[in-house]
Amino acid sequence: MTSPGKEDWLLDERLLQSQKLAAIGELSAGIAHEINNPLAIIRQEAEWLGYLLGKAPAADLGEIQELKSSLAQIVQQVDRCTEIIRNLLDFARKREPVIQAVDVNRTIDNMVMLVEKEARHNNIAIVRQYDQDLPVIYSDAPQLRQVVLNFLTNASHAIGQDGKITISTRRAGDNAVQLLISDTGCGIPAEHLGKIFDPFFTTKPEGKGTGLGLSICHGIVQKLGGQIFVASEVGQGATFTIELPIRQGGKVFLDE
Repeated sequence: MTSPGKEDWLLDERLLQSQKLAAIGELSAGIAHEINNPLAIIRQEAEWLGYLLGKAPAADLGEIQELKSSLAQIVQQVDRCTEIIRNLLDFARKREPVIQAVDVNRTIDNMVMLVEKEARHNNIAIVRQYDQDLPVIYSDAPQLRQVVLNFLTNASHAIGQDGKITISTRRAGDNAVQLLISDTGCGIPAEHLGKIFDPFFTTKPEGKGTGLGLSICHGIVQKLGGQIFVASEVGQGATFTIELPIRQGGKVFLDE
């Protein structure tokens, strides 16, 4: 059993983490808005130069192709910066959840079907283990879909080729349900487990991830009154458990 001192320490750590995420979110939103305009201009000018090069004399074809390749790289990198900014704004945005009745199993399965085709292509099996007696919960379905899709995508990336993702649901006490997403991927080193929900923390190669996906999911689940747990060992895959309340703060909604 956890001692009172340990519980107090955990609460302090969670409070500090929430304050840190909030501060980074506000800072990120300001930076993102400032960067958006110059990026749009850079992309527009690169496209215009590409158009002008297309009208240049054919005698300089070799140099023109090299210039076009460089411009394509500029556009590609600008698009990557734009994606990072979009993720920053998603992370910082303080959108209040729209609470409504949600069929958790159906919501999850809709996201599973989105990634299943690509998963099969990589010889990744997705195993469904839904609790058919799971109650309807009162939550924000679009935000929940975003969380599930992110975790499924991460699980696929962790496996790469030839593996299995297991997604299951179950009741957790009188007023909670759990969604568990397990993979047979590379696993997470112990020293990284405490950092994976930090903004910009990623173990992916440079250019392959922004380090914001799990931070955004963490923020969404917190807003929905839930929490996320992770268990992992290197080479043994990982299991993420998302726990959500059945009702938000005991409120009763019109469609009950």
